Amino acid sequence: MKNDGFSLIEVMVAMVIAGVALMGTLSAVEASSRYIRQGGLNSKAIELAQARLEAKRSCRWQSLLDDDLDHDGIPETLMADDGQGSDITAGDGIYTAGYERDGVTVVWTIEAEPQGPLRSAGMVRIRAVASYSGLNGHKREVQVATIRTNPNFVGQR
Repeated sequence: MKNDGFSLIEVMVAMVIAGVALMGTLSAVEASSRYIRQGGLNSKAIELAQARLEAKRSCRWQSLLDDDLDHDGIPETLMADDGQGSDITAGDGIYTAGYERDGVTVVWTIEAEPQGPLRSAGMVRIRAVASYSGLNGHKREVQVATIRTNPNFVGQR
């Protein structure tokens, strides 16, 4: 007798092989999706940190400690050196403020050189740190920084 076809065993073996291949493909897609989300969060953290840095670079020297986060012309945050919230040590000459947005916490600091009131400082160091929860819950952060000089001590007189 001649058999032209597949037996039930052959079909079942083929289905198991196809199922295993499909499971591997799905896990690879899921891992890729996780890394893409992580990359997007990293990009957002960099953008938010750079935005704070640029806001501090472009504002008037007298308004350096004010933050208008919603751009309505009214400052919502006044940077403080009081040891509260994201400011670690009170009275250390480092003014700090921060906020959280879309899973990213941004903290920015201004440090006068030499230490003291901003009006008498020759320059300030501006730093923005954006942190977020990475893969497996590990804390990740990006930092950007710049130095800005006091316009009262540079330029034409």
